[in-house]
Amino acid sequence: MIELKKNMAFTGPKGPVVLVIMDGVGIGKNPESDYVKQAKTPNLNWLHDNALYTELRAHGVAVGLPDDGDMGNSEVGHNAIGCGRVFEQGAALVGKAIASGAMYAQGSVWQELTANVINKSSTLHFIGLFSDGNVHSNLSHLESMLTTAKQQGVKKARIHALIDGRDVPPTSALEYIERFDTFLNGINADGTVDYCVASGGGRMNITMDRYNANWDMVKRGWDTHVKAEGRMFATMKAAVETFRTENPGILDQDLPAFIIERDAKPVGPIVDGDSVIFFNFRGDRALEITKAFEADELQEFDRGVKPNVLYAGMMQYDGDLDVPKRYLVTPPAIDRTMSEYLSNSGVKQLAISETQKYGHMTYFFNGNNSGKFATETWQEIPSDICPFEDAPRMKANEITDVVVKAIESGEYQFIRLNFPNGDMVGHTGVVSAVKIAVEAVDENLGRIVEALKQANGILVCSADHGNADDMFELDKKTGALVLDKQGNYKSKTAHSLNPVPAIVYDPSGAANARLVEVPKAGIASLAATCITLLGFEPPKDYAASLVEVG
Repeated sequence: MIELKKNMAFTGPKGPVVLVIMDGVGIGKNPESDYVKQAKTPNLNWLHDNALYTELRAHGVAVGLPDDGDMGNSEVGHNAIGCGRVFEQGAALVGKAIASGAMYAQGSVWQELTANVINKSSTLHFIGLFSDGNVHSNLSHLESMLTTAKQQGVKKARIHALIDGRDVPPTSALEYIERFDTFLNGINADGTVDYCVASGGGRMNITMDRYNANWDMVKRGWDTHVKAEGRMFATMKAAVETFRTENPGILDQDLPAFIIERDAKPVGPIVDGDSVIFFNFRGDRALEITKAFEADELQEFDRGVKPNVLYAGMMQYDGDLDVPKRYLVTPPAIDRTMSEYLSNSGVKQLAISETQKYGHMTYFFNGNNSGKFATETWQEIPSDICPFEDAPRMKANEITDVVVKAIESGEYQFIRLNFPNGDMVGHTGVVSAVKIAVEAVDENLGRIVEALKQANGILVCSADHGNADDMFELDKKTGALVLDKQGNYKSKTAHSLNPVPAIVYDPSGAANARLVEVPKAGIASLAATCITLLGFEPPKDYAASLVEVG
C-alpha cells in the first residue's frame, strides 16, 4: 500500500487544506475581453496582493495534449491536478494510434466492427462531436476512419453529427459542413461506397449530456440517431441555415435535431446488424449515450426496441465500470493519484461540486475512475436544469454552505471543490452573465477564506483552464479584438490558452510557506503543493510543489 512520508519540519495545519478550483477562470491578455478582470473580485484582488501568488500553465503539453496550440479542458485539467503528473491524453493517444495504424490493426475492435458490417452488408455508423476542437473529438479522426473503412471494404457509412460551437467559434458550423461535404464528395466520387450524414443537432440539445443532469437530451439523441424520428432536410447545410433563419442568433450548440432524407425517407436509422462508433475520446459526455446502447435494461427513458448492434467508443470512458465494453484506443493508465496517497495515509477528504462538475472533482480527479477511496466523502449539489446564462450564480452558494460547515466541523483534513461558473456560463457567450458568474465565485471564495481564518486552515486556489478571461476573439498576431460583420466584438465561447492563477493563503502562518521557482509550472504542481501543505512529502515523480514549508 502506497503511503506518504510525514514532513517533520511541518506536520500540517490545525484546520484543513482547501483546494478551490475556479473552473474557467484564467488570466486574460486583453482587458476588454477578460470578464474575470471586468468583474468585481475584491477577494481575488486581496489574495493576489496578500497571499502567495503565481501563474500556471493549463493547456497544451502542460496537461498532456499534443502541442501548445491545444486549449486545456476540464477533463485533462482535473486529471493533471488529481494525479500530480502529466499523462498523454485523448487527442494525443488517438492521433498516435491512427498515425501508426495501431487502431486499425488485425484483431482490433475496429476490425471486429468493420467485419460485422462487411459480412452482413449492413451500415457502419459514427456518432460524435463535429469539429476539430480537440477537446471531445477531432473531425480529422472521423475522416481517417471513413477513409480506412472504404479501403477495407465497408460499403455504407452514416454520420450522426453533434454540432459544436463551444470548443470552436459559436457559429462556425457551416465551415465544418463545407469541409466535410468536400471530403464526402471525394470519397463517394468513384461510386463504390455510400457515405453520408444521417442526423444531427446541437451538442447542448441532444445526446451529449453528462453526470445524469438531463437525460431528456440523451432521449432526443436516441430518437434522432437511432429511430430517425424528427424534422427532415435534404442536407445538413439546409438544416443549419433553416434553423438560423427561424431563430436568429441561435448558437450552434443549441441547434435543434434534424434528420437527413432521400426520397422522403431517413437515410440512416440504426438497425439490427449495424456497427456503431461513438468517436468522442473524452468520457464525461459519452457515458450516458453509451449506457443507452449497452444497457440491457434502461430506466432513464424508453428506448423502444433496442437494435442489436456492435457498439464501441473511441476510448474507454470509465475504467472502474469497464464502459464501454468495446473501445478503439486504450486510455492512459493513471495510477497513484493524490486521493489514493492521502487515503492510504489516513487523511479524511471531502470532494464536492454541483452536478455539472461533480464528476471532475471525483471521476477525473481520481484518474478516470468512478470508485472512491476509503477516506473520501463525495457530495453532489444538483445543478439547475436551465440555460446557464439564466442562473449564472449556479450553485456557488450551496457548495460553499457545505464547505464552510465541513471546515467548521474539523472532520476533514483535505477538502476539494469546483465552482463551475466561469466555464459553464463562459460557454454561453453572454458576457453580462459571465460577469455575474465570476462575481459569485469571488463572493463565495471570500466566505471560504473567512472560515479558514477561524479554523487555522490553508487555502489553495487555482483553475483547470481559462474561459471567462477570453470572451471575445483576439487577433493572433496583434492581440486586438476581432469585429464581426456588424462591427461588434466577435464572441468566443471556447476555452482560452491563457495561464491560470495559483494562490496559497495560510492565515495562521504556521506552515511558513514560501514560493519556489518551478520552470514552466503547470497545474499538475497543485497536487504536490497540497500534499506539502498537509505536512507530507510528495512522491518524487510528482510535478514539483509550488511551495516549501517549515
